[in-house]
Amino acid sequence: MKFQRTIREEVSLTGIGLHTSNQVTITLKPAHPNRGITFIRIDTAPPCEIEADISRVVDARLATTLGRDGITISTTEHLLGALYGLGIDNLIIEIDSPEVPIMDGSAAAFIDLIKNTGIEEQGVPKEFIQILRPLQVSFEDAEISLIPSQGFKITYTIDFNHQLVANQSCRLSFSEITFEREIGRARTFGLLKDLQALKTNGLAKGGSVENAIIVADDYILNEEGLRYPEEFVRHKVLDLIGDTALLGRPLIGHIIAHKSGHYLHHQLIREILENRSVWKLIHHR
Repeated sequence: MKFQRTIREEVSLTGIGLHTSNQVTITLKPAHPNRGITFIRIDTAPPCEIEADISRVVDARLATTLGRDGITISTTEHLLGALYGLGIDNLIIEIDSPEVPIMDGSAAAFIDLIKNTGIEEQGVPKEFIQILRPLQVSFEDAEISLIPSQGFKITYTIDFNHQLVANQSCRLSFSEITFEREIGRARTFGLLKDLQALKTNGLAKGGSVENAIIVADDYILNEEGLRYPEEFVRHKVLDLIGDTALLGRPLIGHIIAHKSGHYLHHQLIREILENRSVWKLIHHR
């Protein structure tokens, strides 16, 4: 029987926000079984609790932004991806800014933080959402579908009109080991011209080669190059895993995504929850 998990003790981490470039501190705290993942903005009066739940998504344009009563937290997907990847079900995340720190643009810093502080099984069985029948959502030329499977699997394809990004695919049979080894260190990426446009409009103030792969017309600005040959699509898988955490329970099914993004990820999660006949809750052994 697989049991719910939290962390062993409180731990903190500081970094900069991608869009504000402000220093951000997050503090992870153990939480009781069945508590789920909850963010708390401690820089507001009173502090504002925002659950990591699809019902709290308020924006999907540049990242997954959660909100409540006009108070928001953006760029949540990499941290949520680390939590899902390590099987953390219950956690309180205190944060003193409207965005999660970008760190190196991947989930690596969050994975290391959690593993160093330790993971604790809580003795309460973990519930899984097992997909029974196919689902599909689409928007323009992008689509994402979900079919029954023996475990959690992802097949993701991207197709960018750029010679260095182009068409890449990744197929993942999910486990904690494969997540850490193949997905967790994949960094976010952007075209140099788009980054310059964002900065001109007051966004991505903290964006640099320190926290993203920056792609010019015919070369990559990062001196160390890529961490994986298909790092671009692997990062999209990381985003998808982080967004899947908004289901509230781990998934048993095969997600197949083509040219997708946060908006369609969220639409798929909503479709799952709204179509109760296509899934069942199980305790996975």
